[in-house]
Amino acid sequence: MNKIRTLDQLVASLRGIPPRRIAVAAGQDPNSLQAAARAAREQIALVTLLGERARIEALCREHEIDAGIFTIVDEPDVARAGARARDMVREGQADVLMKGLIGTDKYMKLILDKERGLLPAGNVLTHLAVLDIPAYQKKHGKLLFVSDVAVIPQPDLSTKVKMLTYCIEAARSFGIERPRAALITANEKVSEKMPATLDAAIIAKMAERGQIGDAIVDGPLALDVAISPEACAIKGLASPVGGAADILIFPNIEAGNVFYKAATHLAGGRLAGVVFGTSAPCVLTSRADDEESKYLSIALGCRLARG
Repeated sequence: MNKIRTLDQLVASLRGIPPRRIAVAAGQDPNSLQAAARAAREQIALVTLLGERARIEALCREHEIDAGIFTIVDEPDVARAGARARDMVREGQADVLMKGLIGTDKYMKLILDKERGLLPAGNVLTHLAVLDIPAYQKKHGKLLFVSDVAVIPQPDLSTKVKMLTYCIEAARSFGIERPRAALITANEKVSEKMPATLDAAIIAKMAERGQIGDAIVDGPLALDVAISPEACAIKGLASPVGGAADILIFPNIEAGNVFYKAATHLAGGRLAGVVFGTSAPCVLTSRADDEESKYLSIALGCRLARG
């Protein structure tokens, strides 16, 4: 398949193929509703809204949306609406779960529920974001896959391996046969005073020995040498990633969250994000994310859903 190099190309790749089924937990959320309506109108998704029917229909009228493009399941209780949406995914009636007007903590509890949740044994729940940043597009003409910016505060070594594996899987679904992955730290020196550098060096060695999917992996790497060939040349660093990473794995949530918010709010980046490691993609965006980010996140979920 051709490489998907932009988020617009991601959306285009979904046109003309059978649409995925989306279940929205508590669908009476204006931004989520508008994003879901756009996905339904463009026929990239079949959308079921589980929530308060009267409120959903009122929002449709307010935003000039034809409510007939949705399947609406009347469930005024937010917790029950969330559980029913999750169960649709669990039972194979939907391919992607999406957060509507339900608190993130409640949404995550539904996914992590030991008896009815969506996290297979042995998997790690992590957040995967795909960023379309103008400056990176100008330099490299491609997207960045990053993890974790929203869920795992302080991932240990085995968790970072899982995060990397999921990102490789996602990148390959975009047509990137052998993605380049950088394990981000403050610098390129391995030091016991900076545990993240030890993790990065171990994971890079594991990848070298074929213990991690088919990818080019290096670390520890500072951000500049991960994304800039010029920085590699100036520092005299010979890295197989070559300053052209497809994937960035961050040492903790602070680093990842600051990066993604700087990329979107300061650098004009566009974002799609899902919770991954689950049996099906689960759309999770920030409360401050706009309708477009939610729409692009639906597209990402549809792309990653197993058909």
